[in-house]
Amino acid sequence: MLKIYNTLSRQKEVFQPMTPGVIKMYVCGPTVYNYIHIGNARSIVAFDTVRRYFEFRGYEVQYVSNFTDVDDKMIKAAKEEGITVPQLADRYIQAFNEDTTALNVEPATDHPRATEYIPQIITFVQKLIDNGYAYVVDGDVYYRARHFKNYGALSGQSIDDLETGASEHVDPEEVAKKEDPLDFALWKAAKPGEINWEAPWGKGRPGWHIECSVMSTDHFGPTFDIHAGGQDLQFPHHENEIAQSEAATGEKFVNYWMHNGFVTIGQDNEKMSKSLGNFVTVHDLLKSEDPQVIRFFMATTHYRRPIQYSQANLDEARANLEHLRNTFHNLQYRLQDATSGTDGDVQRQLAQFRDRFTEVMDDDINVANGIAVVYELMKFANQYVEQSAVQREPLVAIQVMLKKLLQVFGIEINLETQTQDQEIEALIKQRDAARAAKDFAMSDQIRDTLKARGVIIEDTPQGTRYRKE
Repeated sequence: MLKIYNTLSRQKEVFQPMTPGVIKMYVCGPTVYNYIHIGNARSIVAFDTVRRYFEFRGYEVQYVSNFTDVDDKMIKAAKEEGITVPQLADRYIQAFNEDTTALNVEPATDHPRATEYIPQIITFVQKLIDNGYAYVVDGDVYYRARHFKNYGALSGQSIDDLETGASEHVDPEEVAKKEDPLDFALWKAAKPGEINWEAPWGKGRPGWHIECSVMSTDHFGPTFDIHAGGQDLQFPHHENEIAQSEAATGEKFVNYWMHNGFVTIGQDNEKMSKSLGNFVTVHDLLKSEDPQVIRFFMATTHYRRPIQYSQANLDEARANLEHLRNTFHNLQYRLQDATSGTDGDVQRQLAQFRDRFTEVMDDDINVANGIAVVYELMKFANQYVEQSAVQREPLVAIQVMLKKLLQVFGIEINLETQTQDQEIEALIKQRDAARAAKDFAMSDQIRDTLKARGVIIEDTPQGTRYRKE
């Protein structure tokens, strides 16, 4: 029975989509004014992994993730570079697509951009004004937060606490415009030279929160299954989304809220963020690191837990991934001398591995326990290939099961045919001859020569094999 931790109820709930077999899932995407950093990628990989598990369980997932392509940061960055906001957005959306493709993130069903929904946003804001939830001041439009009776439910804070927090994050000029410090902007009047659109209240642009309400309900209707994003979006972004969406539609906005933990960095476990300047971009990391190692590092930690970014943890992920790759190579190697036939015991044990994987992953997508099952399957695979006689069908079945489970984590093991190197083959034959003659000094010397060239020798009961690092 699949259960998901719902941030709104603060407990695990049995997951029941509105439409049987179909999941409508909206995930907050990046503001595209720079390359994504590892903290951004955590959310992207975490919910791509959640999506992949839903698909493993047989669901059709309608997965929508937006691009915020106009806001204060983008206007500032575009001005500094002497380009337009759309030009800036196009550049970093392209970079986003390149980086997430490298991390083996499945393409979203749709990637809407805020600027594509300006007419719908204006209509939505006008409805909030008509319903008495919003008001106009000098071309700005603000939402009356206190008018929404459940404001604060998602973040679990009282109105008074939220008001104190809100008043610390706005400038005095804006506070003077508001009826209440807790109120938030739905529409911002344009300053001279800024990108803008015509609206009934004057030229301006959308506030940050309104775009996700408009784009998610436009795709899915007033209520949908899952809304997800980083823990830092819980307040104010998602809290405000609930308030404005339910005030406009009169219906429940989202059934399940999911939030991923932060990526921390340094000895003090400081949250990674652009504002703190302690971030590492995926774009830069990909220049030196195997993208599958980065993916493995992030996809195998439970989405609600924080991740400590460090070279040591990346190295650990690399080592674990290498063990898995070696297991596939071991299975592939034994196909050379495998006999035809099947093994009912292997098939039964593989079914048990799949059932155990499903059982632990059904508990709020517990990838830590899920990957532990994969490691058990890896151990089982290596024990099987060490038998003196093996059969082809079980070898293939083990490979297939490992691939299916690893695909949930976004890990693809490619068994490319190793190009035979005549010089390497000749050295291996010399080494085999030296070992047969008990000339272990020569055998070790050849092994060291090959190792210096990045060739690892493995002695197996079936003969000597090698792989390149």
